[in-house]
This record gives sequence, structure tokens and C-alpha cells, in this order.
Amino acid sequence: MMQRTPTRVLAGLLWLTGLTGLTATVAQGAEGPQIPAPPAISAKAYMLVDHTSGQTLASLNENQRLDPASITKLMTAYAAFRSIKSKRIGLEDPVTISETAWRTGGSRTFIDLGSQVPVSVLLQGMIIQSGNDASVALAEHVAGSESAFADLMNQYAKELGMTNTSYRNATGLPDPEHYTTAADIIKVANAIIREFPEYYRWYSQKDFSWNDITQSNRNGLLWRDSTVDGMKTGHTDTAGYCLVSSALRDGMRLVAVVLGTDSPTARERDSQTLLNYGYRFWETKRILVAGQSLNESRVWKGESELVNIGVRQDIWATLPRGSAEQVSAKFSLPTQLIAPLDTETALGTVHLALGDKPIAEANLYPLKPVPTGSLWQQGRDTVLLWLE
Repeated sequence: MMQRTPTRVLAGLLWLTGLTGLTATVAQGAEGPQIPAPPAISAKAYMLVDHTSGQTLASLNENQRLDPASITKLMTAYAAFRSIKSKRIGLEDPVTISETAWRTGGSRTFIDLGSQVPVSVLLQGMIIQSGNDASVALAEHVAGSESAFADLMNQYAKELGMTNTSYRNATGLPDPEHYTTAADIIKVANAIIREFPEYYRWYSQKDFSWNDITQSNRNGLLWRDSTVDGMKTGHTDTAGYCLVSSALRDGMRLVAVVLGTDSPTARERDSQTLLNYGYRFWETKRILVAGQSLNESRVWKGESELVNIGVRQDIWATLPRGSAEQVSAKFSLPTQLIAPLDTETALGTVHLALGDKPIAEANLYPLKPVPTGSLWQQGRDTVLLWLE
């Protein structure tokens, strides 16, 4: 049988920074702090998400399948990074440039037919210059052919929960069966930031030179906003002008996706508008600290009579600015805890709320194991339990 402890205001907990996969739902409306509606922008679809909490702050048509254009290259890079991590390829591997890669149309890194180019150069050519030739060369090196690489991209998309995505190539050149959504793009963008910080720095690089040709990063926000450090532009006639942007201000990282705007200026303006909205009205706080005691409970028939209970991962939430002190918690725990207890088995849950609106919940665990007590302790507690 579970019991619910009274609501407690979590004043005094440490507000620190970190990462977790928890997604929170933030309180708004009459019972909570008021947040203005997201600003109107011109994109066909968009999404603004806090990277740490996973919370969506603004969205429109986020699940509509659209042509991603060169935003595709986020997954091309992610698949290449995964291959490097697993040691199937190396950053300094020489890649012989095939005629297929060399002839690929669209934006280019200007790699020469038959030349040998390191993987690190191809990655920068793809990320900074959006080179289609570099993208195809990478795909061929990783998987043998671009079509086989597309299969790998789709495999990784499935692992990341990108349920409305289908890749047919490594470049984003138009194909009727090549599509994704703003919500799915957020997933691969967050995965790159989270899993590959050592390569993420390339997304903020403003220019790159190869073959005595220097090209600038197409993400104009890198020049307009010093807090923006990524990620990728895209454009085709069918996709319009697209941009995935990420910014870090005072330890809070936001990721924005805009799809289907009508100009490079519009995609930058819309992205900047979303980022400014997020930072102006929201803040991300660590609400619960892993390993910190939240509750002390009686244990029966154990070596110890008391056990401290807490969460195993930091719990974060993105909240209306200035409302963190109003967060409260309710604990659901068994009416009786019987030893043995181990640190791997959840005992109950903690439910976090802002006003009357839930924002997160997490399992509660013993912070230390409690072995079964002696025969005397077990017998004594058996009698005491009869009297409860």
C-alpha cells in the first residue's frame, strides 16, 4: 500500500547545472505564472526546446513531414560520429574521392576527383560549408555506398525515436521519400550536442578552407549573436530556407528549428525571435539532486531502522522565470518498508508541481542498501508490526 506525504516546498535545494533526459511539463494559466504566447513567425513549422530538461517552449506543426534539405547533414554527421566512436573509421582516415561524390551537385567543398581527403576535412566541409561532395564521400567511406549509408541513417533515426523521418541520401537533395519533422530534427540535434561535445565545436566554426578555397558558415546567427554556437542551415526550392540553431546563455541551452521560411534573412530572424523568447521568459533549474536525501523512512526487520530516500539522477525542469521557489513535491511511498532494501529497486515516486500543474516525476530509491537484520531484530519488528 502506498502513502502520499504532504506537499513540501523545495526551498533550499541546490540549483546547479547538468544533463538529464527528463522531459517536464510546465505550469501555466490561472493557477501558475503567466507566460505570453510564443511570437508569430513566418516558418511553416518550428520548435523551441530546452536541451537539458527536454521541455518544449514553443512549437507549430512540429510533427508535419517536410523536406529537410541540408538539415539532413545533422544525421549524416551523427552517423559518422558514431562510426568514429566505435572505431570503424578514424578522423585521419584517407578517403579516396569517387566520381559519384565528385559529381554530386549543389553546395560543394571542392574536393578533387581521385584525391585522398581525411575524414576530419570531409566532416568540416560538410558541417561548415554544407558540401554535398563531402557528404557523399563520407557516406561511401562509412558504409560502402550512399544508399547503404541511408539505411544506417534510418537505423539511428529509429534508435533516437525519430518516428516521422525517412532518409534516402546523405545530402538532403530532394526525394519524395526523404522527409523529417521539426520534432525529429530536435532529437538528432540534441543527440549530437549530448553525445559528441568534442565534435560539436565545428558547428560554431565561421569558415573553412580547402583546395585554396575559403567558404563561410551559412549560419548567419554566428555573427549576430555571440551565444549561438550551432548548428545547420538548409535550402532547396521545395524545402525553403531552414535553420537549426543552438545557443548557450548563463548555462541554459536552447535548440530551435525553423523550416520553410522564404529567405536566409527570414530563417535567421525567426530563429533569433524564438531564442530570445525562450531566454526572456523561461529558466532551467535543477529541482532535485541525485543522491540527496529527500525523505527518511522507517525500515522494518533490517540492520538499520531508518533509510534515506532520494533520486538516482538529477531532475531538471524549465520554469517561468522567478517561479522556482514555488515548486512543491509529493512523495508516494509504501506504508511499510521491509528489509532487505537495495539501491536498484524503486520504492516509490516523487511528483513535482508548480501550483496545481505537474512538471515532473521520478522514481525514489534507497540511498544505501539495508540488509536483513539479525533474528532478534526480525523477531522484535514482527511483534511491533502486529501492534501497528
